[in-house]
Amino acid sequence: QVQLAESGGGLVEAGGSLRLSCKLSGSPIGLFAMAWFRQALGKEREFVGAVSWNGGVTDYSDSVKGRFTISRDHPWNAVYLQMNSLKPEDTAIYYCAADRTTIPSPTKSPHYWGQGTQVTVSS
Repeated sequence: QVQLAESGGGLVEAGGSLRLSCKLSGSPIGLFAMAWFRQALGKEREFVGAVSWNGGVTDYSDSVKGRFTISRDHPWNAVYLQMNSLKPEDTAIYYCAADRTTIPSPTKSPHYWGQGTQVTVSS
């Protein structure tokens, strides 16, 4: 059974950095394209970024491009979201997601989801 567990969320001041981790269990992470989504209070869930199975292709939303970076760590069966230059509007619950057959995107919802981790950016 595939499970995803996020960690690393917390409270940070605007301009600061956080690194979120997502540990996949139940299968080798190399079988999955991975992604991060987020959902702010009262708003719809939105795509943050995605990475292909071997890390060769990445895609980011315009709102985080140049500030956030997704990376894979296959020995640890993990994927990371490095978030720099954080803004108050980045405050949200961040979800890790995975799919065997499709690179997730704003229009392609992945099959597997984690429980989420809260990120709060103070102004």
